[in-house]
Amino acid sequence: QVQLVESGGGLVQAGGSLRLSCAASGSIFSINAMGWYRQAPGKQRELVAAFISSDDSTHYSDSVKGRFTISRDNAKNTVFLQMNSLKPEDTAVYYCNADIFPRGRLVSYTYWGQGTQVTVSS
Repeated sequence: QVQLVESGGGLVQAGGSLRLSCAASGSIFSINAMGWYRQAPGKQRELVAAFISSDDSTHYSDSVKGRFTISRDNAKNTVFLQMNSLKPEDTAVYYCNADIFPRGRLVSYTYWGQGTQVTVSS
């Protein structure tokens, strides 16, 4: 069983910063990719940032480039999202997402965290 546990959401004023954390735990053989999505009320869930293990690359949506930074601690199977210069339009529920090979399995699976609310006031 694999779980993703998020932390770090909250309320912040525009221009402020927040740091989200997501720790993967359980029977993990390897992590192919790990990242963050967000969903605002009435909108579709969208990719915010992610890293790909195979080529050690990072990817960002255009709306957060230059403001958000994704990083990871491989030893702890944890990914972080540092969010700076936050805007009211960044308000959403942020979900951790990971593509993981569980131990003993031949295919990878997609896992989601429970979501953490980020609210940016103007």
